[in-house]
Amino acid sequence: MNVFPAPGRGETTYVLTADFGTGGVKAGVVDRTLTPIAVTVEPYGLSRPAPMWAEQRPGDWWSALARAVADLREQVPDLAARLGAVAFSAQMCGVVATDATGHPLRPAIIWLDKRAAETTRRLIGGFPEYHGYNVARAVTWLRIANGGPSKNGMDPPGKMVWLRDHEPEVWAATRRLLDVRDWLVHRATGRFVTTADSANLTWLMDTRPGREGWSERLCRMIGIPIDRLPEIVDGTTVVGGLTARAAAELDLPAGLPVIAGSGDVAATALGSGAVEDGELHVYAGTSSWVGGFFPDRRVSARHSYATVAGPVGFRPLLIASQETCGAAFHWLQDMLAPPGSSLEDDIGDFLDAAGRRELDDPLFLPWLAGERCPIDDARLRGGFLGLRLGHGRQAMIRAVIDGTVLNLRWTLEVVGRERGVRADPPLPLVGGAAQNSGFAQTLADATGRTVVVSTPRFAGLVGTAALAAPALGWATDPFAAVRAAARGDLREFRPDPREQRFFELRWAEFSAARRRLIPWMHRRHDAMKLLGGRGR
Repeated sequence: MNVFPAPGRGETTYVLTADFGTGGVKAGVVDRTLTPIAVTVEPYGLSRPAPMWAEQRPGDWWSALARAVADLREQVPDLAARLGAVAFSAQMCGVVATDATGHPLRPAIIWLDKRAAETTRRLIGGFPEYHGYNVARAVTWLRIANGGPSKNGMDPPGKMVWLRDHEPEVWAATRRLLDVRDWLVHRATGRFVTTADSANLTWLMDTRPGREGWSERLCRMIGIPIDRLPEIVDGTTVVGGLTARAAAELDLPAGLPVIAGSGDVAATALGSGAVEDGELHVYAGTSSWVGGFFPDRRVSARHSYATVAGPVGFRPLLIASQETCGAAFHWLQDMLAPPGSSLEDDIGDFLDAAGRRELDDPLFLPWLAGERCPIDDARLRGGFLGLRLGHGRQAMIRAVIDGTVLNLRWTLEVVGRERGVRADPPLPLVGGAAQNSGFAQTLADATGRTVVVSTPRFAGLVGTAALAAPALGWATDPFAAVRAAARGDLREFRPDPREQRFFELRWAEFSAARRRLIPWMHRRHDAMKLLGGRGR
């Protein structure tokens, strides 16, 4: 591995990190203690040209990065002189079809896009079936990739095949199929590479120990030419230097080392600080997940979670994803806004208006968009139970906070039964919801775990910087860099015994409600489907 010394003797070396999400890019300047010393956010657009579609223009990502770098240069005037490397993380499960030069042939089909649902069901189904999966194909995927495409069409294989079947001219011109971060790295360096975490989620990668790489068998099974996939490299790899063109557009030195980086999930997992085997963290943003690193592959078909190959040394990273968290807060905020008004309150201010918890608060089920874990079921729906005339705005806000946290507890308890899970260390909380102290305290009270929060919105930037640490000589590996990182802004939330008693009652209610209502939701869904089939 190449190690790049600091730009000048005695000077501090920085890494420029950028985390490309659905709505914009978070960019930051991070020092060797993994402390962000300057951050900025630049938005970009999302196109919905048809129902279930979600697209973005790759050029918009790059333009937003250029704006972000310009802002960071104002905050850190000597940035160019002290910068040691650039590293990217980004949203995952996108498909960017490019020609041989890396030029996008159409807008990117991003993770949120579900146009390929029917295509995916055809790919994965066929007699004999079990829960919509052809048994032989399911066994092959589980054995080789430790999982397979979801039925909702959001994973890359269905999108690739949809592109082949519905846009044959684009497909004929396609020479590379890239994820979002892969395209950005190519735009910066001219090389086509990816990392194992992104490769694994195409479900075309062999993740068995000692066999890691693209699987010819899985590619043949789906019908994707293996030569259109990028080279898989370690997330700490120095892919190359900024090309002259990229350097001019970003106003940074040509040849500046560019690190391979990772997808946003792995970067956030690193940035959470929970890097020992079996340590768990919680991400609470628009959606949520429970995650952690493990010494070997894990999978639970019953509860719909698995490990993916991590970006560093293929180290397995378990991710148990839930569909709705912060999205429920925004939904309720929209619902409670006066007609015709514009929402001016920050979501944190909205949650702070919850007031004091009451014994007869309603119970909220947060399955507004179905659920993924611990039960993969698009038929589930949300709801309030126990509403009365006296309940108002505050009671509903409290109910939504408590319901999303109880749902997280459900997944924490399921994942907590995995071999080697550690329940003793504090539970790191990251993501947008983690900025709200009330949410963090509720998670502590509902789970009985001490919850710790540090730079919650920018955990992805911290984790991405950790991937650059070995190349800069800051640490032997990213995990060592995280262990040694400064944690001066750490906030700790301890369970309140009185609130714990309340949440034990709430947990019993939540558990009873899901056992009784999930079958009802299934019957309701089937009835609606039958009525819809009759043209009602």
